[in-house]
Amino acid sequence: MVLQDTVLVIDDDNELRGVLQEALSDAGFEVLTAENGSVGLTVALESKPNLILLDLVMPVMDGWEFLERLHADAWGKGARVIILTNADDIDSLSRAIEGHGYEYLVKTDWKIDEVVDKIRGELGVQ
Repeated sequence: MVLQDTVLVIDDDNELRGVLQEALSDAGFEVLTAENGSVGLTVALESKPNLILLDLVMPVMDGWEFLERLHADAWGKGARVIILTNADDIDSLSRAIEGHGYEYLVKTDWKIDEVVDKIRGELGVQ
């Protein structure tokens, strides 16, 4: 039996989260979702997804705090994260990739199918 790769989508935009969930499900991924970093952290630590697609600007707990808390966990230190956000300034980019090697995608620059392809590439699946 082949296990599906699991992707956790953490984004406060309900519509985008739903579109990503549908596109990733159609591509064969198991998809978990969370509407903010707090819920996302709980889901991530319980389910240990293969990849986390993370927005940075969210209520309750933003993406930066999520990453800080994720890295406090032994599993979380090695978790694969792709940041998908509207923050396109150099400071955010530098902060995202500095020392962690995160992929950083600006929402307005990517189509949904391109995001799915990026996730496939990151996970090494076709």
